[in-house]
Amino acid sequence: MTQFPSTMKAIMLEKAEDNFTFKMHEIAVPERKECQLLIRVEYVGLNPVDGKLAKKGFPEWQYPHVPGLDAVGTVVDAPVGVSPNIGDRVMWHADLSQQGMLSEYVAVPNFAVSKMPQDLDSATAASLPCAGMTALFALDKLQIKEGDMLLIEAGAGAVGQFAIQFAKQRGATVVTTASKKHHAYLKKIGADETFDYHDKNLLKKFKVALCNGQFDAILDSIGGDNTIRNIELLRFCGRIACLNGIPEIPNELLFRKAPVINIVSLGGAWLTRSLCAQQRMSFMGNLLMDSVNNGAIKAPKIIPIEFDAQAVTQALHKQLDGGIFGKQIVKVAR
Repeated sequence: MTQFPSTMKAIMLEKAEDNFTFKMHEIAVPERKECQLLIRVEYVGLNPVDGKLAKKGFPEWQYPHVPGLDAVGTVVDAPVGVSPNIGDRVMWHADLSQQGMLSEYVAVPNFAVSKMPQDLDSATAASLPCAGMTALFALDKLQIKEGDMLLIEAGAGAVGQFAIQFAKQRGATVVTTASKKHHAYLKKIGADETFDYHDKNLLKKFKVALCNGQFDAILDSIGGDNTIRNIELLRFCGRIACLNGIPEIPNELLFRKAPVINIVSLGGAWLTRSLCAQQRMSFMGNLLMDSVNNGAIKAPKIIPIEFDAQAVTQALHKQLDGGIFGKQIVKVAR
């Protein structure tokens, strides 16, 4: 029988607040339940949602709480006959209502993980789940097909980078917004047109690029007033996928445009206890890893972060400040 330590290190949040801080704790290694894998965590990917939750908390959390939703690790204990099993490296996006992944060991349902290709770099794999799955869910909801004119906001973000590449695979013409310094890179990975979101003449330039036409679909990653502006940019019965909820939309605009409005939420797969949705995330994980491994998709730049409470605190505050070009990845295993 494999022996494990009885305790482990974990980075934890003692209270959700605007000026949040994390502390390192020594806690018990979790016990694996039926249909769960015990995994030794190697890398954890940080996401904007981690910072937002650290500020606002979550109703089902018990404190102190371990943050982190995206991770890669090696299975060290598993039920007999399941796959993946002991020795396999796996990647997953975790249940946000439970304790998170910034600890040395975690217990995760076996059906929610994706087995990693043997030659895929672990840090790269940890950059894929949240951003990559969000992009795929959004494109599926938008029903992107060949010939669609698609606007992707915040193309330089990790979600935007994945969405640009997968949308081009589906045959869309991709327009995106980003800081000017990132335009060359975004065109390199597939964007057809790039615009500076600071440009005061942005709407006029959209009209020129569209020959006074309108977008078939928009990936709305900002929310708020931007969502209302984006619905104005849609053709009649155009599709919009919202990553940050929807504001109050004027009835006149809804009547005039009749938009198809979609909400994108990875967390809902766990919160609704939808086994099918959780398994679908596992399938998406396989697609993401295979696409990166065979060179069809380029993963974001890796920004290494130490497994240290202060380093993670600073990283997530920086994440909330915006402007990060790449994925912050915490190396947990020594």
